[in-house]
Amino acid sequence: MSEPASISSGIAQRYATAVFDLAKEGNALSALEADIVTLETAISDSADLRAMMTSPVYNREQQGKAITALAAKMNLSPAMRGVLGLMAQNRRLFAVRALMARLRQMIADEKGEITADVVSATVLTKDQADALAASIKERVGKTVKLNVSVDESLIGGLIVKVGSKMIDTSIRSKLAALQNSMKEVG
Repeated sequence: MSEPASISSGIAQRYATAVFDLAKEGNALSALEADIVTLETAISDSADLRAMMTSPVYNREQQGKAITALAAKMNLSPAMRGVLGLMAQNRRLFAVRALMARLRQMIADEKGEITADVVSATVLTKDQADALAASIKERVGKTVKLNVSVDESLIGGLIVKVGSKMIDTSIRSKLAALQNSMKEVG
């Protein structure tokens, strides 16, 4: 892991633990989950917000005022507003994405869920997605949320990532393996 990524994840871990514990004590995990979705959408939609969070040009006070106003406008929960304000005060807004990823993981753990990243060559039908989720649940013993995307270059098949495990049944990978074995023979 690179040093900046490990710094962000370490910072995010501490803030995530604090805000998660506050939300859990206040029975507000569903509100926290909604805050994450709202905040992720805002960050992905606004280049100005991303710049404000990561640019050294803005001082603590400017970042604090901006993020506090945005959090109020987005109707974020008091716990999320507080952690964002504290992160701005400590010049840690660059770690907000890592914070949200860690919070998602903590909420999923609390619910007994696991997320499986699935890349398919074509769009999965509801029946296919349900069958895949059931198959994964059988193996891992947790409720499975699928994060599905499409990559037509796979030609056919799936790539499934659950935690640190990956299963690649795509035709593209099988063709690549066949090509490698042909190179070894010839």
